[in-house]
Amino acid sequence: MLPDALDHLPDTKRRELEHVVKVLFDSFEAATQTKLSEKRKSGRILKIILFGSYARGDWVEDRLSGYRSDYDLLVVVNSQEFTDLQEYWSAADHRFVREYTLTHDLKTPVSFIVHGLADVNDQLARGRPFFSDIVKDGVMLYEAEGHPLAKPKALTPEEIKAEAMAYYEQWMAKMAGFDLTFEAALTANDTKLAAFLLHQKTEALYHCLLLTLTLYSPKSHRLSFLRSQAEGLDGRLRTVWPDDKLGRRGFAKLQRAYVDARYSPDYNITSGELRWLSDRIDGLKNMVESVCMGEMESDE
Repeated sequence: MLPDALDHLPDTKRRELEHVVKVLFDSFEAATQTKLSEKRKSGRILKIILFGSYARGDWVEDRLSGYRSDYDLLVVVNSQEFTDLQEYWSAADHRFVREYTLTHDLKTPVSFIVHGLADVNDQLARGRPFFSDIVKDGVMLYEAEGHPLAKPKALTPEEIKAEAMAYYEQWMAKMAGFDLTFEAALTANDTKLAAFLLHQKTEALYHCLLLTLTLYSPKSHRLSFLRSQAEGLDGRLRTVWPDDKLGRRGFAKLQRAYVDARYSPDYNITSGELRWLSDRIDGLKNMVESVCMGEMESDE
C-alpha cells in the first residue's frame, strides 16, 4: 500500500506506482539471486523515494504536445556495489520503457536513479541541493527499518554559485571540444563518428544544465533519461525537439549513436540528418546557456 502522502494522486497513478515499485523489487531480486557470490546475493533495497513533480503535485500531461512528466524515483540500496545499472537494473529499465512505449501498460514514463545509502548520506552531509530537496519534498514509497538518512547540510548561496559556475565552465568546455571534432568528422565524411560526437555534445549539454542547476547529474549516457530530467527542471527545453515523426526519429537515431555508431555495421546516418540534428543541438546549447546563466545571475 502506498503512503497517505500520495492522496493528491488519482487512483490510476497510485496503482501505476504500486506496479513500478513491484517491478523494481522483482527485477533486483532476480538480478541478485542469479549471482554465484553470497555477497552479491545480500543486496537489499532500503528505500524507494518518489521525488519531482509527482511528489510535489505539479506534474504535467499536455495532450497537445504529448509531453508527460516522469515518475522520478530514487532507489537506495545497502551497498554501492548494487548501483550498477547494467548489471542489476537494466531489466527494470527495459521493462518500464517497453510498458510505456510499446504495450502501454504504463501511461506514465518512469525514470529512476540508484545510489548506495552511504553515498546518499555523504551527499546530504555535503549539502547537495538535489538530495536535500528529495529529503524535503520526496515521498517515501518504501523504507526498511534501521537505515536513517543523514541530516542535510545547508550550503550558502555563495557556495552553491561557486560550484555551479565551475560545473558550467567545465561542461561547456567539453561541449565545445565535441563540437570542433564533429565538424572535422563531418568534413571527412565520417558520418558515424560525427553522429557519436553529436551524442557526446548533447550529453555534455544536459549534464551541464543538471549540474549547474542542482549540483548533481545521474551517471547515464541515455539521452532520453537526461532529457527528461532536464526538461523537468525547465519546461522551455521541451521546445528544442519537435514532437513529430521527424523529431522523434532524429532523436532516436542520435540516442542510438552512443553504441551503434561505434559498433554496429547497420547504423547509417546521412550528412543531411547530421546537419538537422546539429541545428537542433545548437538550439539546445543556446537554451542551456540562457537557463544556466539566468539561474546563476538570479543568485546575485
